[in-house]
Amino acid sequence: MSDEQIILDAVDKFLAKDVKPYARDLELADEYPTDIVEKMKALGLFGATIGHQYGGLGLSAATYAKIVERVSAVWMSVSGIFNSHLIMCAAIEKFAHPSTKETFLPRLATGELRGGIALTEPDCGTDLQAIRTRADRCGDDYLINGTKQWITNAVQGNILAVLVKTDAQAQPRHRGMSLLLVEKSAGYVATKLSKLGYRGVDTAEVVFADVRVPATNLIGERPGRGLQQILAGLALGRINVAARGVGVARAALEASLEYAKVRTTFGQPIGQHQAIQIKLADMATKVEAGRLLTQNAAQAYDRGGRCDMEAGMAKLFATEAAMHNANEALRIHGAYGYSPDNEVERYYRDAPLLVVGEGTNELQRIIIARQLLERGEV
Repeated sequence: MSDEQIILDAVDKFLAKDVKPYARDLELADEYPTDIVEKMKALGLFGATIGHQYGGLGLSAATYAKIVERVSAVWMSVSGIFNSHLIMCAAIEKFAHPSTKETFLPRLATGELRGGIALTEPDCGTDLQAIRTRADRCGDDYLINGTKQWITNAVQGNILAVLVKTDAQAQPRHRGMSLLLVEKSAGYVATKLSKLGYRGVDTAEVVFADVRVPATNLIGERPGRGLQQILAGLALGRINVAARGVGVARAALEASLEYAKVRTTFGQPIGQHQAIQIKLADMATKVEAGRLLTQNAAQAYDRGGRCDMEAGMAKLFATEAAMHNANEALRIHGAYGYSPDNEVERYYRDAPLLVVGEGTNELQRIIIARQLLERGEV
């Protein structure tokens, strides 16, 4: 048995024993899954893609995507708890000073430090160059002031990689942007936000008011490279979101297949009706295509080259597949799918996040087209 299969089998056992029996109640209550998080620490999921030298599992993006699909098929929110965390870790591992890596990555790998990325703001999402949060140099420190919004892991976590303006006058604007590691003990205030879906995982507004952090917490050798650093990390994040889409699409398909076998109308199971068969066929095809696109993007990431087109394609298709399959699953289940007693209702609420998170699908289309034009080949 391969090392990958051993890991995937361990994840499957964890999901069956520690997640699936509790997911519905925790999700409906919008309760943070503390016990599940502790089990994820023990499994090493917070260090899934962190290198062995820092105590991580050192998994490839291809293996990581398979884990995320499995997790998301059971409860998508759980994957968000380690996704945002690992985007931050990828930025640190790729760009931070060696001493910064040694300081933070071992504790991030164990989950002792757990957090995410603080990019978006009340007036700024897709256009990250429009951020207003500032970090002004004050001796050996930076003073941070501003507000971030829709930040995963900000309440229950204890560290964030914060995108800030260190030079508000720089042109082009991205040259004035930097990425700073800020521990919660520095004093930022996080307030949980309510959401349609993606419940259980905490998403927050984060306020920085003269929050002081050491200048050594800057990711990179010098300020002004923050946007490029976080965009490199977002490639892994988009592969994660694509894998989430495959997981939700698969869960919706599996629920629909089971229901189509037992629900009868006009004297036969509804799966014998051609209208339902057509829906199931389309759903299954979208799952398979989404999975293949996601694996293609993950393999491109693992090769170390630029993969924003591949990640954009996977994210675009797989998340739209999740939207389609969740909607079709609700139609197939009828009134039963509309009830919170049925998990199909949760898929229907979770899927919309995927088409806007980690860069809207409209943005993915622009990225794909620009890369096609730049590369001159498919």
